Amino acid sequence: MVDREAYTLSEAARILDTTEGALRQRVRRGTLESYKEEGRVYVYILRTDTVQDDVHTPESQTLMSEIQARVELLEQELERAHERDRETRRLLAAALERIPPQLEAPETPPESSVASEAGPNTPGPPETPTETRPWWRRVFGA
Repeated sequence: MVDREAYTLSEAARILDTTEGALRQRVRRGTLESYKEEGRVYVYILRTDTVQDDVHTPESQTLMSEIQARVELLEQELERAHERDRETRRLLAAALERIPPQLEAPETPPESSVASEAGPNTPGPPETPTETRPWWRRVFGA
C-alpha cells in the first residue's frame, strides 16, 4: 500500500509551496489524486522522506544540498592533491640541488679530437667527396 496522506487544498499548497489554483488544475487534469468531502477538496500527497512534519522539501532542493556536499568534498580532495603536488615539487627541487653538476661537453667535434690524439701524420677517416654525382650519372657514366 502506498504511504500517502490527505490534506486540504490550502494545506497541500503550503506543504508543496504552490498555489491552490495550481493544485486545482492538477486535480482537473488527473495528475493529483483527490476526493471531496463535505464541500471540501482533499488531495493526497505521498508521504516520503521529503515530506516531514507537514513541510515539503522539493526534490530539487534535496538534490542541490547533495550536490553542494559533493562539491565541498571534491574541493577538499583537490586541495589535498595540490598540497601533495607542492610537496613533491619541493622534494624534487631539493634532490636536484644535491646532484653534482656534470662536466661540460667539449666545444670541438669528436672527429677532430680523434685525429689530433693519433698524431699529425696518422691518416684519419677517408675523406668523402664534397660533390656527389646523381645516381643516373654514375650508372650511365655521364
